[in-house]
Amino acid sequence: MDQLNLFAVVAAAVSSFVIGGLWYSPLLFQRVWMAANNFKESDLQNANMAMIFGLSFVFALVMALNLAMFLNAPDTTLSWGATAGGLTAIWVALGIGTVALFERRPWSYTLVNGGYWLVALVVMGAIIGGWR
Repeated sequence: MDQLNLFAVVAAAVSSFVIGGLWYSPLLFQRVWMAANNFKESDLQNANMAMIFGLSFVFALVMALNLAMFLNAPDTTLSWGATAGGLTAIWVALGIGTVALFERRPWSYTLVNGGYWLVALVVMGAIIGGWR
């Protein structure tokens, strides 16, 4: 643990929020994501956003710390960090896809959410791997 760059871990967690803010915005995939979840605008307004964002950040920190522990070798580079993040995203996306199959969700649900985690984890890995 004493060899981990905790600033990089926090930056990686924050990056997932920045990417998510853009990914799920009207500029990119908000409409597709809402349709895949059968959400209406009113559904989004009636949520406890403090709890959602607070717990999501805790989860992002745990994920970034976990990824940092896997990348905690002296020869880790930005490139290997990004690759490890991408390989991790395969597990996450297939997990989302498995749940989506049983929940009878449309393929767009898996593509939007799995795509987000692919981008987010590649960036998280790059930050952790590059900021040694």
